[in-house]
Amino acid sequence: MNPDDVLRLVDSIHRDRGIDKDIIFDAVEQALINAARKRFTDSTGEVEVKIDRITGEIDAREDGQLLNVAEFGRIAARTAYQIITQRIREAERDVIFDDYESKVDTLVTGAVQRFERGAIIANLGRTEAIVPRQEQVFNETYRSGDRIRAYLLSVKKKGQKVFIILSRTHPNLVKELFSLEVPEISDRIVEIKGLVREPGHRTKIAVASRDLKVDPIGACVGVRGSRIRNIVDELNGEKIDIVRWNESDEIFIRHALSPAEITEVELEKETRRCRVIVPEDQLSLAIGKKGQNVRLSAKLTGLNIDILTEEDARRERQRDRDELNLLVERFEWLEQGMVDTLLMTGVSSLDVVVARGVEGLLGQAGLNDRENVEELLAYAKIRHAEVKKEREKEAELARQEKKAEREAAQAKAAEASEEADAAVATGLPTVDVAAPGDAAEQPAVGVDEDDAAEPQAGEDQAGEDQAGEDQAGEDQAGEDQAG
Repeated sequence: MNPDDVLRLVDSIHRDRGIDKDIIFDAVEQALINAARKRFTDSTGEVEVKIDRITGEIDAREDGQLLNVAEFGRIAARTAYQIITQRIREAERDVIFDDYESKVDTLVTGAVQRFERGAIIANLGRTEAIVPRQEQVFNETYRSGDRIRAYLLSVKKKGQKVFIILSRTHPNLVKELFSLEVPEISDRIVEIKGLVREPGHRTKIAVASRDLKVDPIGACVGVRGSRIRNIVDELNGEKIDIVRWNESDEIFIRHALSPAEITEVELEKETRRCRVIVPEDQLSLAIGKKGQNVRLSAKLTGLNIDILTEEDARRERQRDRDELNLLVERFEWLEQGMVDTLLMTGVSSLDVVVARGVEGLLGQAGLNDRENVEELLAYAKIRHAEVKKEREKEAELARQEKKAEREAAQAKAAEASEEADAAVATGLPTVDVAAPGDAAEQPAVGVDEDDAAEPQAGEDQAGEDQAGEDQAGEDQAGEDQAG
């Protein structure tokens, strides 16, 4: 092997595949050692091969005696080629792995190359990446050649291949997009405090500013919505709610549930349970379509949020008070009126009693005896479990009733549709039937009073005209008689 050929080979591989030259020289040396052992099968000595990194000269020796590389033969050369190829592939795999491992938790951009069993194979340039079906958004479709930007989830070695897993559903995809589009976030002037997402539907992101002069929501939206529009376009129209973060849970909840108007927020810090009271006309807005708004708000704030009307909240408070009354009445050593004292100390329900435990209740509302508090807590846990089961049964019954109502409404609508189809088939006139539940919004079938008054007026006018004609006839008869 010519020294110049060795140098050209190493330099070419180094430029094309980005592999360090020393790794390539080591691979060639190891390949020549194996080739020498294969050529000189009767040899029992130790073979050493060194390649000069500058001149490319090959120095092959066995037990100190110089070997002629040209005598290795074709079989040995083929073996050397296979070893070099394998080592180069391993080195290339390591280079790609190290390169993309440093990019984990960031965005990468590629082109859709093909589809395999529902997974998207994207070409990233030097290698391929996989977007598994579970990491794809349900309403996104791609074709070969389309650009795709995704969140780099993980990089794994498997044999001589590197598997790069991408995601389009991960919440951090939205976070990275905000970092790219909003310089204040990348400069850490505006901080993302929380982000929750239902891919393809809606995202809620909580932001706060470290500079009082910078409005975090305005910075994320951009001039005339330019920044947020770019992000929404990248997410194929997914809705994004930008929420102003606040240290106060009560205020943060109000921001998270906006634009719904909230009357009151009742927070139990021990149980992380929150009752949000809203006017009747704001209930559906606060809950959102299929409960989406309240569900995302609960994840964003880390609280269990119950949306109630004022009447529902009053009933819930009374139920909690009744349970506390039963708890107090069970133990003779508790004074009458203890419920009011417990409420003043923040013990508003059995949930709070169980959550506080013995140490949390000792010293509160005159509860100073540990044995009594332990006895009280033991019963409270039993009763709490019973109440929980009772409320689960009530909720299940309510769900079944709503389901039955929906099925009845669907059956009624289907029956009306069948009747209309039958009328069309027989050539009879049809009448539009209002959908169940829409009767209040539909006008009554028939003629309005104002419209009904017009034909009557027309009839009166026709009567007057007829009377005039009769009178004219009588006058004409009178004239004939006079003649």
